[in-house]
Amino acid sequence: MGCKIYLFRHGVTRDNAEGIFSGWRDVSLNEKGRKDACIISLRLKDRKIGLAFHSGMKRSIETLNEILKFHPECNLIVEDPRIKERNYGKLQGKSHLEIVQKQGASKYDSWHRSYETKPPGGESIKDVEKRVLAFIKDLLKLVKEKKVNVAISAHGNSIRPIRRYFEKLSIPEMCSLYNDYESVWEYEV
Repeated sequence: MGCKIYLFRHGVTRDNAEGIFSGWRDVSLNEKGRKDACIISLRLKDRKIGLAFHSGMKRSIETLNEILKFHPECNLIVEDPRIKERNYGKLQGKSHLEIVQKQGASKYDSWHRSYETKPPGGESIKDVEKRVLAFIKDLLKLVKEKKVNVAISAHGNSIRPIRRYFEKLSIPEMCSLYNDYESVWEYEV
């Protein structure tokens, strides 16, 4: 039996709840987000975790801290910015509605979920995938070397390429994923 990777999204933030592009804005969990993190922690309560990753962003750290309350055996916690949320550039801090009203639904859709299109001053999903694939390569090496189960507290857009890699998804399938705030995706290495 191999080692497990437990992947989950940070809990809801005020930006998420209000339909605002967070991107690299460093926002904390709201009340619902803290409850989301509690649900994930209960899902993982009876699992062994020896290594944990967060992106360095408050929402990722706060979610992981809730999970690790049940895991005193986890003796290595790593910050890795390669699993950071997508940089939405000039869209950060603006509402989805505002972008649709000013730029139109087609432009919004292209900036929001297109694989190769970058929002002004930001990253495409393809850009995120490039950094996440480098993370996965190092992660797999580390898991095999240390022989531990791993928890990863990531973001909606950094989860997309991780799921694509492990679930063998196409680019359109990856781009259309909705990554729930209360779910855990489990992969065996």
